[in-house]
Amino acid sequence: MSPDVSALPLGFLDSLRIFPEFIVNWLTPLSLMGVGVLTGFVILLVLWGLGAALSRIPALGEIAESGSLRWFMLAGLGAALLAGMTALMLPTFAGWFHEGAVVGLRNTAFSYLVLIPLAAALGMTIITLVSRRTVSEVPLSLREGVLLHISVVLSIVAFVGLLSPILLEAPGEVFASVMRLPHVGESTQTVNLPAPKLGEAPPESIMPVDAVTKEVVRMSFLTDQPVEVSTKSAAAADGDGATPAEGADRTFSMDIRADQRVHWLRGSPTSPPLPEGTFEQLYIRNVGEGPATLEVTIETRPPFPQAEIIPITALFVVLLYLVYLVQRSWMPRLSAVSLATSISEIAQPMFLILVGLGIFLLLFFLFLPFHTFGEDIKMLKNTGLQLVLVLCIIQAIWAAGTSVSEEIEGRTALTVLSKPITRIQFIMGKFLGIVWTVALMFIILGTVFLFVVSYKVIYDGRETAANAVVWQDCYFEMTRIVPGLALAFMETVVLTAISVAISTRLSMLANFSISFGIYVLGHLTPLIVQSSVADFEPVKFVGQLIATVFPVLDHFNIEAAVSGGTSVPLEYLGWALLYCMMYVTLAMLLALVLFEDRDVA
Repeated sequence: MSPDVSALPLGFLDSLRIFPEFIVNWLTPLSLMGVGVLTGFVILLVLWGLGAALSRIPALGEIAESGSLRWFMLAGLGAALLAGMTALMLPTFAGWFHEGAVVGLRNTAFSYLVLIPLAAALGMTIITLVSRRTVSEVPLSLREGVLLHISVVLSIVAFVGLLSPILLEAPGEVFASVMRLPHVGESTQTVNLPAPKLGEAPPESIMPVDAVTKEVVRMSFLTDQPVEVSTKSAAAADGDGATPAEGADRTFSMDIRADQRVHWLRGSPTSPPLPEGTFEQLYIRNVGEGPATLEVTIETRPPFPQAEIIPITALFVVLLYLVYLVQRSWMPRLSAVSLATSISEIAQPMFLILVGLGIFLLLFFLFLPFHTFGEDIKMLKNTGLQLVLVLCIIQAIWAAGTSVSEEIEGRTALTVLSKPITRIQFIMGKFLGIVWTVALMFIILGTVFLFVVSYKVIYDGRETAANAVVWQDCYFEMTRIVPGLALAFMETVVLTAISVAISTRLSMLANFSISFGIYVLGHLTPLIVQSSVADFEPVKFVGQLIATVFPVLDHFNIEAAVSGGTSVPLEYLGWALLYCMMYVTLAMLLALVLFEDRDVA
């Protein structure tokens, strides 16, 4: 059991809550995200400190600078991490093979498509963190390039997180919910009960559960024989001479019929109350005629499930900085080109114009009446996602034209390639520099978008004189757009790779035209493929050709789900990320082929 942080004496914070109610409801979801950013900063600081300490060991601190030794250590460390992950996944693998050999082999193969790159990435990260050179260059990385601007934006969000103790009504329970997150979820257990003997009382079986009463939201029972389920032993209830039904301490008891799933729901008038505090066991008696098999499913969640945004945000912050440091450590020449590209593009007036226009329009959409009869929040989310996507795509194509096409035409690329930088490093560095620039733009506009959506709930509540708006409503609407922003970024990365490939041969105007055409066709591909079902052979051929050659950008389009408040499964984001990486790889291979024999002199 985790420590009860909710019991801490935090009553003195009540005197510090001076904000009006609408500001509290607006900023509370954002303050939780800010706490996540602060947590991520603390984790990064701890990792930097550990890395600095370990880098003092000569055998570890010099690994990253030794070419062959670095790759040898990566292979060994990656193999060890993969073995550890496999050991942790063995119960899952066994469950898959229990469903069938074909299912087990397929799911295991797909799992290793994720586990192998993950083990390699973790190995590279560990070697990077213990590198003496990386440890010394961390302050420099934070002062230059795109990481400086990202840190400024995240620091603003972190400042809102500092207000969380005076914004939250029960800060202790919120932070206690974070610690309870690993212990909650849905669990299913099965117990086999022997048949009762004739003339004897049914024997009692015990199922361990270890549940906190206030965290249980649903229980379901399914059995093939009638059973009785209770949180107190019948023998203990009968100890004072009372019958089980009359026992004062037996607060929960249910009779489960055979072959009928029975549900217990928190707050339901037909569901008996659970005991106070915690209950660690369920006592089950088989009252049928034969052996029984009972399946019990218990779903729990912390008192404040919204606290899950804190570890998710912290993980995002840690991964963002670690990716930058790993790129800088393992690909120094490529990173030099990437850094120069991102600095140049951020300083361009085009970047400032697009970011300023995006912020202005997002704020304008907040007060714009969409005349949708109470559905303005849906229109705001849909319009805002499209705005962020389009502006970032324009920035990506513009950057590809200025940093690749114009440098080749202006013979600037010849100067860069005259240094110890290969054509592969040049083109990949340009691509990564543009991606980091677009990532900064997404973080800026996405942060403003989150602030706007959170306030839009309060604004609409005032305009429509609806029921009182609580901060949970703002949190729900705000968090539902995060998957949409992630998929929009993936789509932008795909179009960035295509635009870079086109820029190796064509000018900016042609790049804009072709990229716009691919954008339109990529979103129309599902409709074209559906129309190819017809017997008209030309339509069928064109549909199959487009679906094969061009990216299916409609995979990244979930505006309907985001606007409707539907949760996007994490599995869908994972498959979308895999599709994005595969198509980006193909587009960059095409860019390298086109640039390999391009005359830059």
